[in-house]
Amino acid sequence: MSTTPPFRPGRRALLAGLAATGAGLALPARAQTAFDSEVQEDNAYTNMRRNISSFHARDWQPYFSNLTNGAILVDISSRALHYWSEDQSIYRLFPTSVPISEELTRRGRTEVIRKVEGPTWAPTPSMKQRNPEWPDFVPAGPDNPLGTHALYLSWRYYRIHGTHDTRKIGRKSSNGCIGLYNQHIQELFGYAKIGTQVLLI
Repeated sequence: MSTTPPFRPGRRALLAGLAATGAGLALPARAQTAFDSEVQEDNAYTNMRRNISSFHARDWQPYFSNLTNGAILVDISSRALHYWSEDQSIYRLFPTSVPISEELTRRGRTEVIRKVEGPTWAPTPSMKQRNPEWPDFVPAGPDNPLGTHALYLSWRYYRIHGTHDTRKIGRKSSNGCIGLYNQHIQELFGYAKIGTQVLLI
């Protein structure tokens, strides 16, 4: 007879499982992998714990009248991005970073007007005013705040982009843009088209 005590998952493992369940069956494998790895980092773990009840799959119909060119819904409150393809064969749900304050947050309808792999970055005039020590230009690469890929929106200065700083995901950490893990923006970049609908709520 075995004397090995029964397995009892730790609190973090249990919460990670609950988060995965709460995210819905449509959560992509790569998103789940990212969640699992981020649970090991205290800051990301804390953010995931805070979002367990709100990070879940959604239907597109309450937000869009059609799926022409596909549709992206960004939920600022739950810090999640939802994507639906035009033919409804693809649905993805990704964790995001969101603006650090309500003042920097913009909500409403826009669309993807440009797609850039290896984006460069320059601070907006207001960013430069708040942070005069920031550089005027950052080339593509590991120090670029836009990560590996960027979707430019019809709103000037607003983008959905990657980040090399994974600690930002799940947090209020941006100056207005929506950030994703680099592996997630790469996937979304492949799905999104010029003209993909975008709604921030």
